[in-house]
Amino acid sequence: MALAIGDRAPAFNLPGVDGRNYALADFAGKRALAIIWSCNHCPMVVRYEDRMVELQRDYADRGVQVVAINSNDVARYPDDSFERMVERAREKRFNFPYLRDETQQVARAYGPAVTPEVFLFDAERKLVYHGRIDDNPDDPSAVRRRDLREALDALLAGAPIATAETNAVGCGVKWK
Repeated sequence: MALAIGDRAPAFNLPGVDGRNYALADFAGKRALAIIWSCNHCPMVVRYEDRMVELQRDYADRGVQVVAINSNDVARYPDDSFERMVERAREKRFNFPYLRDETQQVARAYGPAVTPEVFLFDAERKLVYHGRIDDNPDDPSAVRRRDLREALDALLAGAPIATAETNAVGCGVKWK
């Protein structure tokens, strides 16, 4: 079961592709934290990777941190191994932490169903938006609703988020 709007972010401590371990507390100074369940093999995620990089670039100076977490079972999906994550992050020039949840405990605490799936938290780490990045994974130029950007803009302006939940669409999380 996924977190509900208003729930606090469960703690985590996960290895990143840059050789560091990241804990929830590492982002304490950020005004917003967008955790995106991700992976290497899902075509939907691949279509969104550049937009994820753009989100971090566009919002970093406003106190926003994007974090991607890969929890997929690598026995069945070897493209999602840590080594392949390192390669993918380097190839796509990820400007955000890309973390590996080998035990799937973090995924079970948050409850993502698909990749990509966004959990946006405010400065107090309360969930304020959950769902998709935008409404068109196939064609960035045809996007009509930039759901995550709209939520970020409202949050940073101190305004209510008009649509706090959307349906994330993508590949199912590959559970062990």
